[in-house]
Amino acid sequence: MYTRSLTAILLTTGTALAAPATVAARQAADITCPIVFDGRIPTGTELTYFDTYATNQIYNPDYVKGNDIKWSEILKFPTGEAARFDGTDHVPVEVTLSDKSIFQKQNGFRRAGLQFLKDAADGPGTTGVKTLHWSVKQDAARPLNLTHEYLNVWHEAADYSSNQIQFQAGQIIGKSAADKNNFKILDRSGKSLYSVAIDKTQWQNFAVKLDYPKNQVQIYYSVGQAALKSVAGPTSVNIAGGGQFQLGLLKKPTGSNDVVNSGYQSKNLNEGQIYGGVFLEDSADGCVSL
Repeated sequence: MYTRSLTAILLTTGTALAAPATVAARQAADITCPIVFDGRIPTGTELTYFDTYATNQIYNPDYVKGNDIKWSEILKFPTGEAARFDGTDHVPVEVTLSDKSIFQKQNGFRRAGLQFLKDAADGPGTTGVKTLHWSVKQDAARPLNLTHEYLNVWHEAADYSSNQIQFQAGQIIGKSAADKNNFKILDRSGKSLYSVAIDKTQWQNFAVKLDYPKNQVQIYYSVGQAALKSVAGPTSVNIAGGGQFQLGLLKKPTGSNDVVNSGYQSKNLNEGQIYGGVFLEDSADGCVSL
């Protein structure tokens, strides 16, 4: 490991901890490359930890969420098996959507997206060769409505004009519904780089290696606790333009050509996506944690 356990930091600094719901213990897979941004949640973290800069040292407490709702009202700690890179030291976190999930004046979207605290439009996440890792699991009590298009993980360009890389679910607006039950990784133009069926019960593990000097993307995937394997690429993709990573849920409406500002969203919304094993690593010299 290349970073000190955040659990240890919290304990030594006296930050209040409260154990979330129990997660089945198991040894985490080794992270073999230097960590640039660590988005994993230390075991024992309180939900209120995410609400302010005074406590939150993982994600930006201000972005991106509903205007009148706190992260402690959005996030949940689910039970079950730990994700591949979490083990006993870290726990999964669920990002949820409700009727309050309206960011600024974007009335067409329902969204809640976590950003690495120290990520910047021209920061270390946008240079060299980096690999973004995340694992996802579905919550049967808060299923996604796959007749809608969802952004789940993405890297948004610094000028907000596009997403260089985007991990999506559901029916993509303007395209066939044939693969609405798949996770899709797309480039900024909407071209598919990889697609796989959404597993309703197991962890699905993804990693995307971003080679900025070469403008290339390579995708890795596995299920459950299995080691990641390369499944696509390296592929030439335009990943220029800086920007920031975001993960969570951005649910687009239906029935509108102006998806940011209008369209249909169901009432009494209660949906969620569980995340684990989130981190960005330095993949110089071809290093990728599998």
